[in-house]
Amino acid sequence: MLIMALVFTMLFTVIAVGLSGMIASQHKLGLKKINWAKALATAEAGVNYYRWHLAHAPDDFQDGTGLPGPYVHDYQDNLGNTIGKFSLAITPPSECSNTVIIESTGWMNNDPGVDRTVKVKYGRPSMAQFAFLTNSNVWFGDTETLHGPLHSNGGIRMDGYNDGKTTSAKETYICGPEHGCSYQTKPGVWGTGEEQSLWDFPLSNIDFDEVTTDLATLKTLAQNSMCSTTEDCYFQQRGLGYHLNFKSDGTFDMYRVSKLKNPVWGWDSSKWLRESDDIDRESYTGNYNIPGNCGIIFVEDDLWVDGTVNGQTTVVAAKLPDSGSNPKIVINGNLVYAAKDGTSSLGLISQSNIYVPLYSAPDELEINAVLMAQKGHVFRKYYTTSGSYQVPADARNYVLRNKISLYGVIITNTIWTWSWVNGWGQTVSGYRNTETIYDSNLTYNPPPGFPTTGEYQILQWQETTEKQ
Repeated sequence: MLIMALVFTMLFTVIAVGLSGMIASQHKLGLKKINWAKALATAEAGVNYYRWHLAHAPDDFQDGTGLPGPYVHDYQDNLGNTIGKFSLAITPPSECSNTVIIESTGWMNNDPGVDRTVKVKYGRPSMAQFAFLTNSNVWFGDTETLHGPLHSNGGIRMDGYNDGKTTSAKETYICGPEHGCSYQTKPGVWGTGEEQSLWDFPLSNIDFDEVTTDLATLKTLAQNSMCSTTEDCYFQQRGLGYHLNFKSDGTFDMYRVSKLKNPVWGWDSSKWLRESDDIDRESYTGNYNIPGNCGIIFVEDDLWVDGTVNGQTTVVAAKLPDSGSNPKIVINGNLVYAAKDGTSSLGLISQSNIYVPLYSAPDELEINAVLMAQKGHVFRKYYTTSGSYQVPADARNYVLRNKISLYGVIITNTIWTWSWVNGWGQTVSGYRNTETIYDSNLTYNPPPGFPTTGEYQILQWQETTEKQ
């Protein structure tokens, strides 16, 4: 009996020790999981602290110390006891961006080996958060499709299709002949379009003084960037302007325009103009690299653009100081990205207008870019085949085209249109079908030097490491 008692006692002891070890191990694991969760809360507390710091000192990226980081702070509970710490690494905005990167690592004092790191991109969203942004009234016809958010500071007649938010700053507006009305009062957004549950008005007016970017700063950036080993990315006025053709290898060819096609009459929504937007003769000036860093190309002349973009850049056509003779940009042909995955982006900023020409653009035109007309509009003029302002006989086949597709954003100060319709709703000039698809990559990764709007906010949140 004594032997049996000893055997069972030994078995019981072994089992008890094993159970105790398992319970202790589970308890330790539970504490680590708790500390693992608390470490994330501590790291997020570090992000929130620095957001508060920037709200009070928006230009201080050294935590008030004047010294490089990291910056370590105590983390306290609601009783004021220090239970952990967080360490901050702050990446200030670059010369080309207002985005701050806050990287915060948190841990608990009772288990400093368990830490977690949160990386937050903090700044104001770019103006490219909209698929379409205008400072004037706008009409989308029943052959026009928009994928993405639309905002107008004026009224919107929406007879087309949009699967994104459609918002206006107007509760009502006076609808004139340009929208097929006889000066009636209409709601801020109205029409026969689908998805009317996404219509919302009135909302806050977007200040176009914020939309217009600082052209002088972009000029300086271009003069400090190198497009070749000997030349910067600033092109002065020469001849009638320049033709920039993007190449799929990440470079671009530049041509100097020496002659335009014969001028034709076109209606620009306010007056008839007799001018030409089409190149007849040009000379090759060289091949250049898309500049690194800020990627600004600045041209102080009229500019024609086409080709395949491989990289990120912003092209500006402007004259400084502003003398009232503002250059235009003409989309000379298909302008596409090498890949639509965020690795390529193009901003076109015109001091005046961005046009699609009469002859040069193909019957089915594709544009991948952010189009921004600071003082004018993104537009195709109204051309006609009859009356006093009719185009020449050899241009009649170009008056009415088939389709224009935009992958990107339109930002236009004054009236926009690709299409003109008659009193029966038939397209008689421009493009019969239009499609705008919003490039969602642009909200957080806009082309270099692009303007922002609104309050600072978290643009991107990610956890970079997890330890347990």
